Amino acid sequence: MNMRKLLAFTLLAMLSAAPAWAQNINAAGATFPYPIYSKWFDEYHKLHPNVQINYQSIGSGGGIRQLLDKTVDFGASDGPMTDEQLQQAGFKVLHFPTVLGAAVPSYNIPGVTGELKFTPEAIAGIFLGKVTKWNDPAIAGANPGVKLPADDIVVIHRSDGSGTTYIWTDYLSKVSSDWQSKVGKNTSVNWPVGLGGKGNEGVAGLLKQTPDSIGYVELIYAIQNSLPYGTVKNSSGDFIKASLAGVSAAAAGAAKSMPEDFRVSITNPPGKEAYPISSFTWLLIPAQIQDPAKKTAIKDFLTWMLTSGQQFCEPLAYAKLPKEVVAKEQKAIALIQ
Repeated sequence: MNMRKLLAFTLLAMLSAAPAWAQNINAAGATFPYPIYSKWFDEYHKLHPNVQINYQSIGSGGGIRQLLDKTVDFGASDGPMTDEQLQQAGFKVLHFPTVLGAAVPSYNIPGVTGELKFTPEAIAGIFLGKVTKWNDPAIAGANPGVKLPADDIVVIHRSDGSGTTYIWTDYLSKVSSDWQSKVGKNTSVNWPVGLGGKGNEGVAGLLKQTPDSIGYVELIYAIQNSLPYGTVKNSSGDFIKASLAGVSAAAAGAAKSMPEDFRVSITNPPGKEAYPISSFTWLLIPAQIQDPAKKTAIKDFLTWMLTSGQQFCEPLAYAKLPKEVVAKEQKAIALIQ
């Protein structure tokens, strides 16, 4: 075989081995679900080598901004888009819940290895800058027998626009009228006190290196970084540690009365077993996708995510979607045109 024929044969073999079409899909947003999204996009690519979903873990605020700027094919957020943001988009955006997770109060107190209990009043007081010492009665009262130091509390919060911040401030706005009037809920707020870290990763890193600190991170980041995290007193008066069962219990009521657009808050829910700082997290998908191949790939990914993909949730400390929500979402996929 001469060189020209060999090159032609090689090229033909390469073309026949390549997928019929290759599709690169770009997305960006929440760090809260990044561990499960990374797993999903990798597993889906193994099943569909022609589809590559590239995800930037930049925070919910960044994800919404890039979606509005049309620099990504879809976004991701832990706080649903506001009516104002949806109007600003100039195109219809669909919310698809993906998993459930929990934001936890994580701390680094030298000499204290036990699991602390936090009341809503203590958490609000700490983040408002009113509870400033670890041995303050607001904390010590719920933790008899724990030797808490008289050290100053170092508050750590997110510096970027963040869905985890939205969940945290949504919760605080429900349990503290003081918080609601002075700070409120949003992906970014004017923090009364504290140091800022970028992403759940940044907050976890600051917590590890800052003695006497407290911050909020998504559950999997506390687990992965071996950070202690406390139980939180729920609306029934029970101290609950974040867990899959506690997160599922928080979603139970909302699952049956889920609004058509899937925008719902489940912080501070009723129920003895419910963990109070829980949330759905959402993919933000344009209702109109011009590229037929991208539209097919995104719709197929959503279908897979709602079925086979849910098996990857629990090993990464996320709760699966309730079956009632999955059924509603499977119908909503048809709205993508």
